[in-house]
Amino acid sequence: MKKVTGIGGIFFKCKDSKKTMEWYSKHLGFKTDEYGSSFMWDRTDAPGKKGFTLWAPFKESTEYFKPSEKDFMINFRVENLDELVKSLKAEGVKFLDEIEKFEYGKFVHILDPDGVKIELWEPDDVSYEKMVGDKKMF
Repeated sequence: MKKVTGIGGIFFKCKDSKKTMEWYSKHLGFKTDEYGSSFMWDRTDAPGKKGFTLWAPFKESTEYFKPSEKDFMINFRVENLDELVKSLKAEGVKFLDEIEKFEYGKFVHILDPDGVKIELWEPDDVSYEKMVGDKKMF
């Protein structure tokens, strides 16, 4: 069984997330919305299908990364999250929550040995592409 199939997102804390997004938009051409910027790419494992990676600055005061004290969190794309969760639980991985389902995929959060919060995402790329529309980066 494949576990991680790619990076779904890079999330980091900053002093002023709006100002940071404006800077990246102005100087590096990022197309941003309230979530950050989505990069679309071709999936090598499924020709003709798209995948996405989200770049997202968060307010310095965010609680979303808790219980981690780190200033970043990585979202990994996975296949078959339900089976992966069973496997990881059997391996003793620490879970922070249960699987949540959204229109654009399923999520669960774990901690690595250094206390970094990791988000696992089984994406629904078709729904995600509709959600980001013309705000995606190429």
